Amino acid sequence: MSLLPAPTDLLAHRPPFLFVDSLTSLVPGRSASGLWHLSGNEWFFSGHFPGRPTLPGVLMCEAIAQVGALAVLSDERYAGKLPLFGGLDGARFRRQVGPGDTLELVAELGRMSTRAGRGSGKALLNGRQLPSLHGLGDIFRLGVFVELLVYHPLVEGKGLCHQLLDGR
Repeated sequence: MSLLPAPTDLLAHRPPFLFVDSLTSLVPGRSASGLWHLSGNEWFFSGHFPGRPTLPGVLMCEAIAQVGALAVLSDERYAGKLPLFGGLDGARFRRQVGPGDTLELVAELGRMSTRAGRGSGKALLNGRQLPSLHGLGDIFRLGVFVELLVYHPLVEGKGLCHQLLDGR
């Protein structure tokens, strides 16, 4: 029996938009890792692509962000908040993921405040890195990495996108 919470204990997400089956590690407010088992019965495989089912890369990014949200929401400072995806830049995908695969999802939080936060994450398939998400401006080789503002709580009804537009 695991001492780690189920993803639904912390996340507002529910099927069919919950992409983390279980947590494998959790350090509240700092990091989390989890697994997503793809059975082949997921709603997106029938149309992406018929005859060659492939996990859409944006859903892989969402899965990584959900693991980041678990790290955020496990911190008592953010418990009960509604985290929203803040941004994503420069996504590139190098390998296909399909039915029967299990993704290992890893997220580490960087700067966090009561208004917003940043972090980085990656997805692994059979120990090989797929896309990686990073929001701290670091430069990585091979252009395999993606920029991401990991989940953040809503404050006074404004999400991070509004804060960026407002210049705050």
